[in-house]
Amino acid sequence: MPESLQFHFTPVDEAHADEKNLHEKKSTDVTDTIEIINTQFPDAITDVHVYAGEHTAYVKREFLLDICTTLKEKLGFSYLVDLGGVDQFREDAPRYEIYYSFVNIKSGKRLRIKVQLEEDDAVIPSLTGLFKAADWNERECYDMLGIQFDGHPDLRRMYMPEDFEYHPQRKEFPLLGIPGSLPLPPRTPEGDLTMDPFAAARSGRPVRSYQEPPSTEN
Repeated sequence: MPESLQFHFTPVDEAHADEKNLHEKKSTDVTDTIEIINTQFPDAITDVHVYAGEHTAYVKREFLLDICTTLKEKLGFSYLVDLGGVDQFREDAPRYEIYYSFVNIKSGKRLRIKVQLEEDDAVIPSLTGLFKAADWNERECYDMLGIQFDGHPDLRRMYMPEDFEYHPQRKEFPLLGIPGSLPLPPRTPEGDLTMDPFAAARSGRPVRSYQEPPSTEN
C-alpha cells in the first residue's frame, strides 16, 4: 500500500491588535473626509472598512452622484483613478459591487467608495458628467458584468461583439468559454470557423501549424 502524502501546514502568527500595520500609509487615512461626507449626507454611508489605514466607504446608490460631486468640487478629489465591478455571488450580500478610487492630487490623499447592487437591479448612475475618465471604465464594466450605467453617453461593449449574449466576468460564465458563442477565425487556411476556442480541453485536438494542409490558392 503506497504511503500517504504528508501535509505540511504553515504556522500562522496570532494577530496583535496593538501592533502597527507595516503597510499603513498616511495617504489613505481620510477620516476627516469620511466625517465631512457623513455630516453632509447623514444617511448615505452604510459602512466604512479600514485596513492598514486604508478607508473604504460603502454608500447608497442614490447618493453616489451627490457625494462624488462634493468630493470633486469641495474636497479636492478631482482625479478618478479607477472604477470597476465585482461579481460577489454570495448569499449574504448583494451580488454586484462597484468600486471607485479617487485621489486628491494636492494633498496626496486617496479614497475608495463602493456601491452594492442587487442582481435584479444592476443599474447605477454614470459619472461621465463629472469625470471624463469614467467613460471607458464604465463601458468595460458594462461589457464584462452587464452593469447598466444610467446617463452614459455611449454605453456599448468594449471588447466583446455587440451581439454577444454573455458577460465573461460573471461567476456563472465558464472559464473555458461557451462553444459556439463566439466564432473565431479558422485554424487552417481553408478551414471552417473555430466554434470552440479550447477544443483540446474538451473534445478534439486542434491542428498543429506544421500539419496544416497546403493552401490551394494561387
